[in-house]
Amino acid sequence: MSGGWNTIESDAGVFTYLLENLGVKNVQFEELISLDAQSLGQLSPLGVIFLFKYNNEGRKSDGPLDGQFDFEATYNLDDAGSGGDGKGKVWFAAQTIQNACGTQALLSVLMNKDNADGVELGPHLTDFKDFTAAFPPDIRGEALSNSDLIRDTHNSFARSSPFVSDETRMATQDDDLFHFIAYTSINGKLYELDGLQEAPINHGPCTPTDFAEKVIPVLQRRIERYPSNEIRFNLLAMCQDLRAKAREFGDEDMLYREEEKRRAWQWENALRKHNFVGFVGELMKGVTAAKIADESYDAWIEDSKQKTKKKLEEGKKKGYNPDEMEI
Repeated sequence: MSGGWNTIESDAGVFTYLLENLGVKNVQFEELISLDAQSLGQLSPLGVIFLFKYNNEGRKSDGPLDGQFDFEATYNLDDAGSGGDGKGKVWFAAQTIQNACGTQALLSVLMNKDNADGVELGPHLTDFKDFTAAFPPDIRGEALSNSDLIRDTHNSFARSSPFVSDETRMATQDDDLFHFIAYTSINGKLYELDGLQEAPINHGPCTPTDFAEKVIPVLQRRIERYPSNEIRFNLLAMCQDLRAKAREFGDEDMLYREEEKRRAWQWENALRKHNFVGFVGELMKGVTAAKIADESYDAWIEDSKQKTKKKLEEGKKKGYNPDEMEI
């Protein structure tokens, strides 16, 4: 590999344009602020991406804490050597590298959808899916980790920072680790797709129509395993481009809102790519010179020290840890 994978945010605009830059058409993401089956169902979701604090307690001795491993679903998509047609199989990749789980979760949903679901993978991901069809999950995960196109596109949405290189820094036991996984309906079943697990996890019968009703209880049970004061979760729905729906129904107001949302996402993504350290440095030089000129410099510094000390003490009381990484 020519480089590492950087941490990216769980953000609807990031994920939407990440897939668009990979050539995917007619897909976007919407953030959900509550576990509400009705709100999720209105989006006709293709799947959901769930971000949570990873605690390495995702299974019991004989399987996962919820649902059942479906090892047969990981057989080659083309059933190489068996004469099968690959129907009923799940595209599932093991996660083989740190920080790749965000993009891996997106692809876990996408690679199990097709034109019938209103999704256009585009030439790059179609070729990648065809290339990895006959691979077992571990080799499929290696192929994903070593894809220059997918990795470079993923990294282009990481926040610019001159201080920490996520390519070289490894997580430690003192870090708060976060992880992305996917849930989607495949072949009449609700699957949890987590590259850190041994296989797809089957949560029972589920069609695209009742996906919202079936996935919400699964998510609720997962969240209930955490302490009541743990609130660091994020849920994004993958759905078809809502602008297309607005055009279909002739809803000009909805179309305007969606176009405005896209412009805001583009602006936010552009800001993520810029390093503002130089600008802040020059700004501080100007402020410092002004404080020295009016002889308020010493009082300003002392006041800043006290405010910083107070914030650090408040953060410690809340259990805040500034070192947070995605795994």
